[in-house]
Amino acid sequence: MEKEKITRTGCERGLCRAAVGRQDRQLNTYDWLADVPGNAQSTDLVEVQFKHTRKGYYHNVNNLPLKKGDIVAVEASPGHDIGVVTLTGRLVNLQIKKANIKSEDDIKRIYRLARQVDIDKYKEAKAREHETMIESREIAKGLGLDMKIGDVEYQGDGQKAIFYYIADERVDFRQLIKDLANAFHVRIEMKQIGARQEAGRIGGTGPCGRELCCATWMKNFVSVSTSAARFQDISLNPQKLAGMCAKLKCCLNYEVDDYIEHGKRLPNRDIVLQTLDSDYFYFKSDILAGLITYSTDKRMAVNLETITADRAKEIIEMNRRGEKPTDLQPDEEMKKREQDNAPVDLLAGDDIHRFDKAKKKKKKRKPREGNQPRHEQQEA
Repeated sequence: MEKEKITRTGCERGLCRAAVGRQDRQLNTYDWLADVPGNAQSTDLVEVQFKHTRKGYYHNVNNLPLKKGDIVAVEASPGHDIGVVTLTGRLVNLQIKKANIKSEDDIKRIYRLARQVDIDKYKEAKAREHETMIESREIAKGLGLDMKIGDVEYQGDGQKAIFYYIADERVDFRQLIKDLANAFHVRIEMKQIGARQEAGRIGGTGPCGRELCCATWMKNFVSVSTSAARFQDISLNPQKLAGMCAKLKCCLNYEVDDYIEHGKRLPNRDIVLQTLDSDYFYFKSDILAGLITYSTDKRMAVNLETITADRAKEIIEMNRRGEKPTDLQPDEEMKKREQDNAPVDLLAGDDIHRFDKAKKKKKKRKPREGNQPRHEQQEA
């Protein structure tokens, strides 16, 4: 039954061409409305993906029966481009809002499903990309431009090439465009990207063991600062905080809001807790759990005591009134700890001299008259 279902829907091992599959496309969108009747007919807008993370949105003016995974020829300037349909239906409208596309001129048309001639041209153009990138780097180096050409993408019909470059400062590449046009005889488009966008286009695996977020689902990049690491009590080690792009990891921003909210409930780290025995200094804290560990030494871990934030605030109030508790732990906690730490008498209720007692010798049983040995029976 399961094999018949896989054959009918085209889904296998969690990958579904029709609806929600990860497939081999970056920035894939989980289409949770794919099985809703009439979803594909709700709008003529279609999301089409090209090389790496470049996406475009187009009108299906010819009402083609498009589904996820179809290869289509779309309108370009000039000529046409070849891409893969990655989303249809109502979710495309949300994706357009997310991409901040407001002008109708940015939404072009889908011409047709790609023919074999279109695919052959597309493959021929893609085969030239690596050599073009190497040669373009040499041209830029010869002009003395402080820039790095990270990737080259040819249009599906081979009439235009997009050069993605990284530069820290403004670059005057007017002469570079002329030299590239003379070298490759195509229309040239220069597009500047950042280090994060380059990592997303190249892809890879992060230190967490998962595929890079910028290569799988992130479309908008927000600036990341070291304050995000400070709020989460993460060591400010540049090697551990940097991602594959050599910038601060985007994931530092994922939970920072929760840490800031929970951090407001903790007392100030500079406050010293005073007890009858000694003073306790802040050592470390578990922000989300609301636990704080104090030490009797300001620089070392000595006599560590872990208490809740509420207990710490209670002691602070007592110190302000001139009172000092006997211990950081509350009274109930102290009794519980004394019971837990009490020595256990393993020999309680037992005789300690039981091992000194001699073992009783077992008496040999005399055989019964009917069970006498054979030699005795013969003598009788």
